[in-house]
Amino acid sequence: MKEIFLQTKAGAFIFDMDGVIIDSEPIHSRVKMDTFQHFGLEFQEADLIHYMGRTSDVMFGEVIAKSGRTDITPAEMAAYKHQHYLEVLQSGTIEPVKGTVELIRGLHAAGIPLALATSSWQVVMETVLDQFGIRQYFQTVLSGGELPKSKPDPAIYRISAERLGVEPARCYVLEDTTNGIKAAKAAGMYCIAFRNPHSGAQDLSLADRIVDDIREIDIEKI
Repeated sequence: MKEIFLQTKAGAFIFDMDGVIIDSEPIHSRVKMDTFQHFGLEFQEADLIHYMGRTSDVMFGEVIAKSGRTDITPAEMAAYKHQHYLEVLQSGTIEPVKGTVELIRGLHAAGIPLALATSSWQVVMETVLDQFGIRQYFQTVLSGGELPKSKPDPAIYRISAERLGVEPARCYVLEDTTNGIKAAKAAGMYCIAFRNPHSGAQDLSLADRIVDDIREIDIEKI
């Protein structure tokens, strides 16, 4: 397995969450299918790919329109999906992305300040932190729901660096999406991209390094 050797000592390490700490896309797919079943709507799982990157409201709205149903709304379906997603996360059956918790613990043990910067809503972020038992390792956590703009806007990473008291140029970021990488680079940070096969077709070319396995990151070289 190829190791990634980081070339300068990190002043801080900032984690994205979805696709990096939790493999969220397969869970979202499962929850969407459960939502269709709950409301008695026909939908083929293979068609989810056509809605990648689009909101649940848009997807539910189109399916409702095609069905001719007038007794349900996209907002009702989205609310059910959101609650069901939290229930699945809290079920204790979800595992973190392989190697990520070990990386978090190792970085913390090495004395490198850690931050979490996710586009997910705060309640989802808090649930993941508690379910995986990793809250205590982060000096700051920030949800995109607290900010006016989401990634690729760099604010979430700039604010995280400010909270840690570390210059952006000395921050390392672990991301898995095009927008996340753009946000990290716009914030002036070093970005490692994780090629998650469940994260859809993402352009990772702007990242400083790309890994296919979180365990490729050598903590001793950070």
